[in-house]
Formats: sequence, structure tokens, C-alpha cells
Amino acid sequence: MSARVFFSGATLVLPDRLEDSRTLVVEDGRIVDFVSGPRDFAAEEVRVHVPGGFIVPGFVDVHVHGLAGHDVLTPGGVNEVAARLPSTGVTAFCPTSIACEAKVLTAFLQEIAGARQQAAAGHARVLGAHLESNFINPVYAGAQPIGCLRTPARALAAGAPAAEGRDIVDAILAHRADISIVTIAAELDGGMGLLQQLVAAGVRVSLGHSGASFDDARAAIEAGAAHATHLFNRMPPLLHRAPGLAGAVLASDAIAAELICDGQHVHPAMIRMTLAAKGGSRVMAVTDGTAGSGLPRGSHAALGGRPITVGEVAMLDDGTLAGSVATMNQVFATLVTRCGLGLREASEICSATPARELGLVGFGVMVAGAVADLAILDANLVPVQTWIQGQPAWPGTSPGRPPSS
Repeated sequence: MSARVFFSGATLVLPDRLEDSRTLVVEDGRIVDFVSGPRDFAAEEVRVHVPGGFIVPGFVDVHVHGLAGHDVLTPGGVNEVAARLPSTGVTAFCPTSIACEAKVLTAFLQEIAGARQQAAAGHARVLGAHLESNFINPVYAGAQPIGCLRTPARALAAGAPAAEGRDIVDAILAHRADISIVTIAAELDGGMGLLQQLVAAGVRVSLGHSGASFDDARAAIEAGAAHATHLFNRMPPLLHRAPGLAGAVLASDAIAAELICDGQHVHPAMIRMTLAAKGGSRVMAVTDGTAGSGLPRGSHAALGGRPITVGEVAMLDDGTLAGSVATMNQVFATLVTRCGLGLREASEICSATPARELGLVGFGVMVAGAVADLAILDANLVPVQTWIQGQPAWPGTSPGRPPSS
């Protein structure tokens, strides 16, 4: 049995309220109690005192391609990113691919499987992959490599050669235990058939990089699509006579939506509108972070082997928007300071909703019995410590050392 750890002095961001008069108690990797009043500490007990700060559930990012110069599609990239994410308050993430060759996809999924089977101390939890797959609409591809895109009908045809995308489908099905989300454009020829096959295999299908009409999208949701990839980005604009995919997502409680909340990809007013339409329980804040995230402006990195330049966002050499350079702590701060969300509301869409949508029981919330994945923020919402399963993951200090200012 590990020593009890007492977190005091900070405001606790609980699911239903903010609590600044209680001490959070953690033991054996789980939250066991919330206590009030002064007390004496036994020699084996540890106190972490963080006056003036905030303790929130660790962030869960279901859409992240890289961080600090490392891309998850490069060999060793998943572990490199997992090692660095706790510095941003992230305690669990979905390594996210772009469209790629089957051999690259297979190597990526094998690396994820290894990271999940042998979790490294101090690393963010590696969840199943999020595949921004080969089966997206080329008109809305964005930074996805057009040469890797395939038509579902051809991939699913009897006797289809690997070059038509059969090898990609086979790789997805063979590694489905290590896949959390697959993004497709259901309006493509054969797209509904692929959606139904993936849903039947237990894969969470997301609609994105898509030109689907309102009716196309509604049919896909009725067929089992449960997720929308970076709502509003890489899909037709929301129009009052042609609401399209975005409108179908806003109108349906059966589908949860990602929002890139970096302050660049989606206007704060649209973020508030989405939350008003769907509620925080159906919205997940994501970074869509790239290897440029956390690097200085003007730096160069790569997205799936394609060069990107770091500015307010990540850009390909031809000026195409290629994802964000934000980290989840910056997303959280943007939601509070620019979008007007309360700490509890921001925590819900950065932690609780993504955890629940991926079936992570006991994660993403601070309640008795939950896993003690915690981000400790200072008064300016900057991470000062991150704990994973009741152990310090960042800055990697021994329990009880006070956080840096």
C-alpha cells in the first residue's frame, strides 16, 4: 500500500462545484476522500501544498499528432510524445495519424500496442489510436496527403488489390483493439458500408474531412457514427438553408463533437454556440496538436513526414493550415479567458467528456474512487505538477516537493 498523499491549499475543480476549503486525499492511485480542517500528518504521509492554485482532472486529448518536435507517426514518436504530454497537464491521449501507407499505419499501431502493454512511468496514458484515415473526402483533405486517399467502395470490393485500400482496411481490423477512433467521410462511394463494417467491429467511427450533406450525415449518425472530428474544420460551412455535416452534429444528441479550442481554428463565439446547442457532455476540447506544438514561432517540424512551420497555427509550405500548435493547458486557458467558460465547464470538456466518450470509467473527474490523474495549475492556469495514478509524472519530482512557481 502506497503512502497517502494530501493535496491542500488549492481550489479543487469538482464535477458540480469549486471547493477551496477541503484537502484532496489520494491513496493507491485513487482519490479516497475530501477532508476539511487542520490535521497532524503521520511520518509516512505526504503533503502537497499548492496555495492559490487549482487542481483539475488530468486533461484527455483525443486528437494529437505530436508535441515538441516529435510526430507520433515517426518511429518512437508515440513514446516521445507520451513522455512530454504531462508537462501540459495531459494524463491520457489518443495518438493521431494522418492518411498514410499501410506499412506506416501498421508500425504506428504496433508501437501503440507496445506502449499500452508496458506503460512507462511518468508518461501520459496511451489510449487507442485516432486514425484520420485514408477514407476521407479529397475536397476537404486539408493537410492530408491526397496520394494516400482511397475510395471505400474499391477497398471493400471482392478481391480488391492492396493498392485500392484493402490493406488499410485489413490493418484497421487486425489492430482494432488498439484503435479508439477512425475518421471517415461517409458520403464517399462505399462510405456507409465501411462505416457499418467498422461499427460492427467495435470501432468508434467519426465523421470528418467530409462534404456530407445534412441528410448524409444524419444517415451516418443513425448507422452508428458517434463522433465528429474537429467540428467546423474541413467540412462545408454551416448555412441556414444547407446545415450540412456541422448542422447535423449540432442537431443530434447521438454524436459527440471535437472542437479545436486553440483560439485560431474556431471562433470563441462558435465554441459557445456549440456548447449551448449540445451541452458540455457532448463536446470534447482537442488540440489537433502537431510536432510544432510547444516550439517557438518560426520553428520547423513535420506532420507525417510533411514539413510544417510554426506560427499561430501549423502551416504546410504551400500555406495550407496543418493543425494547431496548441497544448491542452493552453486550450483550457483559452476556454476560460477567451470563451468565458467557468473552470468546471472547461474541465468537463477537457477531461470528463472525452474520458467518458472513450469508455474510461473512473477517469476525467475528481470524485471518491476515481483514478488520481491530476493536473495542478497555478493562478494563471499554467501547469506546475501533473500526477498520474497518484504518482508524480511532471516535473518528475518526489512526492511532497512543492511545485515551482
